Amino acid sequence: MMVRILVVLCGMVLGAAICACADLPHLPVLHDPLTPQEHVMLGLTYEIQGHRDLAAREYQTALTQESGYVPALIGMGNVAFAQGELEESETYYHQALEASPEHPGANNNLAMLYLAKGENLREAERLALRALAQRGPLQPYVLDTLAHIYARQGRSKEALAALEEAEAAAPPQDKMLHERLIRLRDQLVGDDSREKPTKTDKPAIPRMPERNRNGSGKELAI
Repeated sequence: MMVRILVVLCGMVLGAAICACADLPHLPVLHDPLTPQEHVMLGLTYEIQGHRDLAAREYQTALTQESGYVPALIGMGNVAFAQGELEESETYYHQALEASPEHPGANNNLAMLYLAKGENLREAERLALRALAQRGPLQPYVLDTLAHIYARQGRSKEALAALEEAEAAAPPQDKMLHERLIRLRDQLVGDDSREKPTKTDKPAIPRMPERNRNGSGKELAI
């Protein structure tokens, strides 16, 4: 008898709870309307504005939606690179290359990282050459990276050859790239109107291409 009473009481409590829930307003289930690609583009916008923390948040969100999403991994690597966190940056670039070994942006950026650290220059050259083999809009920036690698290795003739290719392929509107290539040329061959560098001078580290703005700006290595 007690068992039956308990069962009835439980049923009454459960029924009351269900009725109470039915009276509650229905809350919508939150859904992220942005795709991983859109999160990356938003992250790039934040990077342009100098908000690296917000950019990183967008890249992480993209990775949450799609684990191993290469543009987001490269984006995280770029943010870490810009903040001087080179070990973390290298980890992200390696993850991007594990997912897409031939990706030109990942190869070029990792080569730039090694150049910035002044180590693994042979590996940096291999990465830059692999990126260069993919052609595409990043070609002048990869040639810039390669020219600086050769210059750092003391291979002046090869540096000049890569430099000339970069100058020929560089977008006319990218003044920063052209100025960087001119500085490297001055360091390699000298200029009568400028003071020649000493033997201890090192070529400047090339910057990553400026972020793409709605398809009308310069190409980002992503």
